[in-house]
Amino acid sequence: MGEAVMTEETVQEISLKDISRKLEEFAQARDWGKYHSPRNLLLAMVGEVGELSEIFQWKGEVAKGLPNWQESDKEHLGEELSDVLLYLIRLADICGIDLADAALKKLVKNAIKYPANSL
Repeated sequence: MGEAVMTEETVQEISLKDISRKLEEFAQARDWGKYHSPRNLLLAMVGEVGELSEIFQWKGEVAKGLPNWQESDKEHLGEELSDVLLYLIRLADICGIDLADAALKKLVKNAIKYPANSL
């Protein structure tokens, strides 16, 4: 898959491997590899999950699609979700885990563990 190109008409998907490669390049360009231990990445991700949680704190339940939210709030949410995702992908890479493969295997396990009700 190629790099994501966003226009009003089309959005091409970007793979986890593409993001992983970009994260590696980003870290290398800044000599951050020495800081990217599994523990440090996990703690950074947990911090980002905290920031994500703050967005929903005190709002109660919100409707799917966030219809009553301002665009700036949705943009902020997207940024925090992205931070969590980026740390998760980097953590998986540093640990030698193929995240996409692990996620697909987990979906199969969940389907067995929680079978759909047959009518």
